[in-house]
Amino acid sequence: MAAKKILFLTGDFAEDYETMVPFQALQMVGHTVHAVCPDKRAGDTIKTAIHDFEGDQTYTEKPGHLFALNANFAEVDVAQYDGLMIAGGRAPEYLRLNPRVIEIVQQFAAANKPIAAVCHGAQLLAAADVIRGKTISAYPACSPEVKLAGANYADIPVDQAVTDGNFVTAPAWPAHPAWLGQFLQRLGTEIKL
Repeated sequence: MAAKKILFLTGDFAEDYETMVPFQALQMVGHTVHAVCPDKRAGDTIKTAIHDFEGDQTYTEKPGHLFALNANFAEVDVAQYDGLMIAGGRAPEYLRLNPRVIEIVQQFAAANKPIAAVCHGAQLLAAADVIRGKTISAYPACSPEVKLAGANYADIPVDQAVTDGNFVTAPAWPAHPAWLGQFLQRLGTEIKL
């Protein structure tokens, strides 16, 4: 297996598990992962948040960990990457307002490179207008945005994921095994034990 190079878009108040776990898991299988955030450089940190499902009408939020970025957002060249991963949580709310972030997502989509988005990450896909006609999952509160962007919202169990073309999406962090597995398949990653 040839190692792949993944761009990981994240930001302040990204969901802790949806940041830490995929970042580490992709490295574990030998891929290079560059975690970036607008207006930040390698070595800067973002604050994460822990979202949990405790029987309320929506998730609860607690402070997470500081997550150190390892690449410079200003230096991102999409041509240098094999895939894109988008963390969920509240970060996509403001990431989607950044024109360069939207351009990056559009460039990955135009090149038909694998794009993985979890939870609220679908907000970036919708804002970039790249999911029209696709079947996309997301945290249920994002379903109106997915539908308004012309996609078919996949209302799947919280521990499942869906792949449509180059898009691999899931509702939340309980889907990590399915979501990461499908993303690795789309990347062509073979794991031999």
